[in-house]
Amino acid sequence: MRLLHIEASPRKQRSASRQVALAFIEAWQRHHPESTIDTLDVWNAELPEFDGAALDAKYAGLTGRSRTPEEEQVWKDIEALAARFHQADVLVFSVPMWNFGIPYRLKHLIDAISQKDVLFSFDERGLIGMLAGRKAVTVAARGVSLGGDFPEIDYDYQAAYMAMWYRMVGITDIHSITVDKTLMGDEADTASRGQACQEAVALAAAL
Repeated sequence: MRLLHIEASPRKQRSASRQVALAFIEAWQRHHPESTIDTLDVWNAELPEFDGAALDAKYAGLTGRSRTPEEEQVWKDIEALAARFHQADVLVFSVPMWNFGIPYRLKHLIDAISQKDVLFSFDERGLIGMLAGRKAVTVAARGVSLGGDFPEIDYDYQAAYMAMWYRMVGITDIHSITVDKTLMGDEADTASRGQACQEAVALAAAL
């Protein structure tokens, strides 16, 4: 068993999403002592820019044109990054909410690797994801709770976006843990983190 943890918060030790994700991972390792953990920190990883040669390489693949040596190299970099997702049995994303959505570095990663014949394909049947059979967990941290004038059904571009992406790449066994009120004072923050960690430990035991 192999677990890939994608860290999307730059706050590290102060990060609520990372703290809860690590609680899940530690519990997962207790239940799967033979498992290996791969960590992809989007803030320290070299993410290929998706312009120029990368964009040309994409359309070369779509149109059947042979890629230039430069295009081949950048496409190999994209495939190498995506290979870590193919090699994983479980994906864990620790994701803070930024302006109702996900951090731009995580979006950069997703945009770079979400390519035809890399994480999905398509034909007359429609879109076919290439990561079927895997499990995915999103730990979604929010400074406040959605609701009231900002109903979750309309304003959640964080966990809902991740669920859409999982489905796009073929993952249907998806789970989400929310840790909110992290900006509502130490007491609320601590209580929310504690509850979310308990949920994470229980989920790790159940998967």
